[in-house]
Amino acid sequence: MVNVADYSSSNLGKIEIAPEVIQVIASIAVSEVEGVTGHFSELKNSNLEKISRKNLNKNLKIEAKEDGIQIDVYCSIKHGINISKFASKIQTSIFNSIKTMTAIEPKEINVHIMHITAE
Repeated sequence: MVNVADYSSSNLGKIEIAPEVIQVIASIAVSEVEGVTGHFSELKNSNLEKISRKNLNKNLKIEAKEDGIQIDVYCSIKHGINISKFASKIQTSIFNSIKTMTAIEPKEINVHIMHITAE
């Protein structure tokens, strides 16, 4: 589990978020970036309840470390897309989505371009 916050001083307890939740948030964030193809573009049109753990682990790795979480995204893009801008958009989209929904700020978001498609 990723420890989000500890509110023990107010006697409310701890909030913990499973890494799978972070994976779903990050996967949806990637699927919304223009130019992404393959696995993540398929997620955009699928029902959240039907997304399996196997599909999430396919192209996205989350690692909880002492100093924060590290995210590695493995994706495909359309031919003609500026790779540098595309990767930056993915990083920004993931960071903003995770921070907004969980109050966690990822330490690293590494984007790995694995394939270019001619769509």
